[in-house]
Amino acid sequence: MTGSVPLPLLYLDVDGPLIPFGAGPYPPGDDAHPLLARIDATLGPRLAALPCELVWATTWMAEANECVAPRLGLPELPVVVWPEPSEEDGRGGIHWKAPALLDHAAGRPFIWVDDEITGTDRAWMADRHPGRALLHRVDPGLGLTEDDLGALRAWLTSE
Repeated sequence: MTGSVPLPLLYLDVDGPLIPFGAGPYPPGDDAHPLLARIDATLGPRLAALPCELVWATTWMAEANECVAPRLGLPELPVVVWPEPSEEDGRGGIHWKAPALLDHAAGRPFIWVDDEITGTDRAWMADRHPGRALLHRVDPGLGLTEDDLGALRAWLTSE
């Protein structure tokens, strides 16, 4: 009997992809995190419908499950726990999240959705990750768009 192949991981940042920083208009915020009003609640079902395992990859860490997931209608998601900052962060121009995501993925296929991904990150990850990986940069002025979701869907359904 063979085990099932685990779904690809989708590492999701909050600030930029889910909370856009563009001009708006946005509804007024009414709580301790006024920028949360910028979250498009329709993204939740569209993200949940993707054939992957969603994982928070954000400095919000566990707070993303308390503040962001309910606005999206998402269940509690796993969270990447970041190491303490060190002198090594940013070495070679790579994003400080990249090494922790590589470790967390442990060889599994994954998508990293963030607004700070660069070509340096893509090259670094390609040299070190044995499986498939898509590092998808979202325009922080727009946040996650239908075009972005289409790119994620296309990658997840291709081999």
